[in-house]
Amino acid sequence: MNNDNWNIDMTPDESSPERPANFIEQEIEKDFHKPKLAGKSVATRFPPEPNGYLHIGHAKSICLNFGLAKKYRGTCNLRFDDTNPTKESDEYVQSIMADVKWLGFQWSNLHYASDYFPQLYQWAVQLIKAGRAYVCDLNADQMREYRGTLTLPGKNSPFRDRTVAENLDLFERMKKGEFLEGTHTLRAKIDMASANLNLRDPVMYRIMHAHHHRTGDQWCIYPMYDWAHGQSDSIEGITHSICTLEFENHRPLYDWYCQELNIFHPRQMEFARMNLTYTVMSKRKLLQLVEEKLVSGWDDPRMPTISGLRRRGYTPESLHMFCDNIGVARFNSTIDVVILENAIRDHLNAVAPRVMAVLDPIKVVLTNYPADNTETMTAVNNPERPEDGTRELPFSNELYIEREDFMETPPSKYFRLKPGGEVRLRYAYIIRCDEVIKDAQGNIVQLNCSYDPDTRSGSESASTKKVKGTIHWVSAKTASDVQVRLYDRLFLGQDPEDVPAGKTFLDNLNPDSVKTVTAKVEPSVAAAAPGTRVQFERNGYFCSDTKDSAPGAPVFNRIVTLRDTWAKIAGST
Repeated sequence: MNNDNWNIDMTPDESSPERPANFIEQEIEKDFHKPKLAGKSVATRFPPEPNGYLHIGHAKSICLNFGLAKKYRGTCNLRFDDTNPTKESDEYVQSIMADVKWLGFQWSNLHYASDYFPQLYQWAVQLIKAGRAYVCDLNADQMREYRGTLTLPGKNSPFRDRTVAENLDLFERMKKGEFLEGTHTLRAKIDMASANLNLRDPVMYRIMHAHHHRTGDQWCIYPMYDWAHGQSDSIEGITHSICTLEFENHRPLYDWYCQELNIFHPRQMEFARMNLTYTVMSKRKLLQLVEEKLVSGWDDPRMPTISGLRRRGYTPESLHMFCDNIGVARFNSTIDVVILENAIRDHLNAVAPRVMAVLDPIKVVLTNYPADNTETMTAVNNPERPEDGTRELPFSNELYIEREDFMETPPSKYFRLKPGGEVRLRYAYIIRCDEVIKDAQGNIVQLNCSYDPDTRSGSESASTKKVKGTIHWVSAKTASDVQVRLYDRLFLGQDPEDVPAGKTFLDNLNPDSVKTVTAKVEPSVAAAAPGTRVQFERNGYFCSDTKDSAPGAPVFNRIVTLRDTWAKIAGST
């Protein structure tokens, strides 16, 4: 395509954050100075096919397309590429709209490729009349045979030289439903010897006797993506059609259709799609996980879908941070999932309230603390946000601590609780372990400890005694039991599809990707509303599940640990 005629009379949005322009923005800004679109605005679109739920890779495309429209005060349409009725549904349409809105974007216009079926049909007739399209009777296998290879040219279809009148008649009969699926296609007449296989007489229409989620049974011929996409862009006046790199080889076909029809010609540009470690991005594979019930659904918190990430507890802000951090590249690469995890850590560290929760409780009895006494300790809600203030924590003679915070025979430099050893209870007192109580099987069931009343946090005397370890706790008298799901990565390998012969990506599933425990939590979160995000101190960031939580009975999902625990595992293997 010759871009010498481009000009977009736009001024960048001054409210956009300062950062170096990516290569797409640089190209758009070059277009400002060329004379084709004087007086028009940047117009982009996000065009998903409604055949599944959106995943984290789509979030990058959403942020890019809507972000360009915002930066240059232009428009961004949401357009559903609904040209394959056998795989599409309103469920997917609704989920996609919800995801876009949750990410904080509002489309300028809502369109469907099916809106343009009548116009696309008329344009196909126009190409037939111009001798640039024909009806072909080759079946799929024959068409592949005739197509040739990367090193061998294709052969002309025996039906390529049908007359215009014959092609018009056959195409009309295809539209009326007179033929079976697979018996006829409409193909563009370009060049069967082209080095670009996409230009070897590509199919424009195929016959599908299938019910469409919007047009019902009105049509039984459906346009191929390459035929519908560029023309839909043209109809909507899209100035910059931003695609992922797999469509780079399709760009000459995109250009050919617009040029042959002599219609408005958008500029297609490609950027690298996102690949993420420990993740599969294929909709087909994600659908397989759902259909084989290897996950609970598209919104399973282990899934890389936007709805799964949302349910797990990720925030729109964290996904924006992630997309900004990885940038917009020209070449495909694989992004470390730790970058995504660090984005939610960074955001929640700044905004999430801190609370006490014990995931694997062991009882502690303070033998020298009055059994009938309860006092309150002052706890900071978020040290990153002083304006969030403090809360009161009940304290009594019976507590729960994490089982891993006690060792009967600890190694050297172990600074948590041990027989005869001392630790500080966060916001409370220093305690010493005096006795270990075990059941008949030898399991530790209780620790009898004593507390030092002169070491209450915040008191003048507290600073005179020092210990190296501080642990969290909850009061047994006021703690509530809540279900906590400890989610981890769904796959074991960095590349789940890198498997030996005879294996599939399913053989890389992590059998420990979720573990459910009953935790003891402080009163402030015992009745947390669905969607509440908190930091369980020393344990990680958690969110009350938006589907399975009940009034007064939250179910917490672990969003992410406080630190990358997989780095340690990888380093030891």
